[in-house]
Parts: sequence; C-alpha cells; structure tokens
Amino acid sequence: MATLRDVTIREAAQTPGRSYGVDERIAAGRALDRLGVDAVQAGFPVVGETDRETVRRLADDGLDAAIVGLARATTGDVEAALDAGADVVEVMIPTSDRQLAHVLGASREEALAMAGEALDRAREGGADGHLTLVDGFRTDPAALADVFASASSVPTVTVADTVGARTPETVRRIVADLLDRGVDADRLGVHFHDDLGVGAANTLAATRAGATSADVSVASLGERAGNAALERVVVADAVDGDGDGAFAVDRSALVPACRAVLDALGEDVDPRTPVLGEAVTTHESGIHTAAMLRDPGVFEPFDPATFGGERRLVFGEGSGRGSARALLERAGVDPTAERVDRLLDLLAERGPLDVEAATALIEESF
Repeated sequence: MATLRDVTIREAAQTPGRSYGVDERIAAGRALDRLGVDAVQAGFPVVGETDRETVRRLADDGLDAAIVGLARATTGDVEAALDAGADVVEVMIPTSDRQLAHVLGASREEALAMAGEALDRAREGGADGHLTLVDGFRTDPAALADVFASASSVPTVTVADTVGARTPETVRRIVADLLDRGVDADRLGVHFHDDLGVGAANTLAATRAGATSADVSVASLGERAGNAALERVVVADAVDGDGDGAFAVDRSALVPACRAVLDALGEDVDPRTPVLGEAVTTHESGIHTAAMLRDPGVFEPFDPATFGGERRLVFGEGSGRGSARALLERAGVDPTAERVDRLLDLLAERGPLDVEAATALIEESF
C-alpha cells in the first residue's frame, strides 16, 4: 500500500488572493484525518502566526495523521516548526542546477550540508525529519540518487515536480531509474503540480513504478494550477487498478471528506470537476438514463456510492422515449405509445425530476 500525504492547507494558502483563518484550517485538517491520509502538511510555521497556530492546534488534537510543518534548510525555519509542535519537520532544498543557482545561490554540496544540519536539529528537537527535493524531477537522476545515499537516515525523501513540467512516461522512467540506482522504494515520495493537467496521472505513474508515498491536495487546491487532486488519484487508482487500490484511505468517506474540506475553506468547484462536481454523476440524456435505470454502470466509470457520493438520474425535456418507457415500466404501468407521449409532455413541462419525483408523477397521472 502507498500512503497519501495531504498538502491542501499549506498549498491552498499560497494561492494568490486566498486567506484562511486558523479555525477554517483546523476544520479542514480534521476532515482529512477522518479520511485516513497518512499526514497533513498543516503549514509553513516560519511564515506567520496563522501557520504556527494551525500546526500547534492540529498537533495537539490527537489526530491519527502526522502533522507536518514545512521548513527551508535554515535554523530559524526548523525552530519555528519545532516550536509549533510539528510531528514531522519537512525540510526542503532545491536540487536542479537552475534552482540551486537562482533560488539558493549555492552548490548542491552546500545545499546538502544545510539540509543535514536542519534535519539533525529537527531530530534533536523531537520531530521526525523528512526531506523534499525541490525541482527534483528536473534534476539528473544520478544526482538525486546521491542525495538519497547522503541522507540515508531520512525515512522519507520526496522528489518534487515543482513546476509541473513532467508527464507520466517521463515520471515512470525517472522513478525506475532511481530504483535501479539503489534508491529504497520505501523512502521514495513524490509531489506533483498540475500545470500541464497531469498531476494525478503523474502520481499514479510514480506510485505504480515504485514510489510509496505521494503528496495530494483536495480539488487540486494550490498555487498556479494546483497539485495532484486527492480525489482523482484515489478514484482513478481504484477504477483502473487491481480492484483493491494502492492507497490506504477510507474510500467511502472520500467525497464527504473532500467536500467538508472545501466547505471549511470556503471553496467550491465547477460542476464539471472530476469526481467532486455535481454534473459528473448527474445524467439526463435519454439514451443514458433509459439504460441506467436497468444498469447504472453502462454509462459510469464508477459507482459514486463507493466513494461516498450519489448518482442523480434526472428526467425532463431532454428525456427520450426509451427513458419514458423505462420509467413507466419501473412504475408498473404498461408503456403504450400514447402513455409514452403523455409522460414526455409532462416531463418537459415539470422537469427535470429525479427518479423518485418522476415515479410520483407517473403514479398521480396514469
């Protein structure tokens, strides 16, 4: 099984124009814990009191998920995360040549030395120390493997596609290359952004290639185009996997938990958003609804109930004769041509109606 580490709270707060209070973040963190994610990255404590208080309160909340505080490889950042009581201090360093030169202004060796000191301080302070390699997917795999070797005591090292520049085939190749170079799969985590629209696909590619933990975000909330969507990763893995799924979360709580996170943060999604959007599990087309009254799976990739959602079949102006006949049969009424025509007129007049309301309409009209 692979583990999911949620970054919604921290990533969403970095989105321009977004501002969430401590109580909203706490409610989101609790909803994520109910879902069963392995860790919740609750904030970047050195940034300010809102992040520190969020980490502090969630860490004191007795949640099953580990509470993660993000830190750069500096003493001040690590001390802020420790003061906030983070279970895990996740230290980040850039590893690509471009980021080392223009973000850190240091060599890779200097960056590793800084990370080592920061991780030592995190452990001395009583927290677990994890490492994230910024722009890792644009770093030579040989250099990445050297980082894993030099940080052999770190239980989780996350390779980040920081600018969302990779696609699944490249991700599979890089993960396979790292494993071939001796990187322990149990230590290999991944973090993807969705700038090319393939964050979830990249996450699946990485975990199926051998990575054992992945960062995700509800509804892709995060800076720029956001991160790999938690709900898409879980559902796609279940639908296109071996049936058991690779991720240890409560599938039946997925949609309610994600919606609780969105509600807590005051966010919503477009109706056509995969998994979470209302339109995704609502059907009105006559051809579709006629068949789905008998077997919903004929026009669905998954049963919404499996993930805590619900299906809506609606009948109205767009319903065809097949749907009308199926509704009449379902209600125990002989579907003569005259009755089908009459029901279609009624549906066009009063619809759209769900199955129960359409059945009640038939019972009162025929």
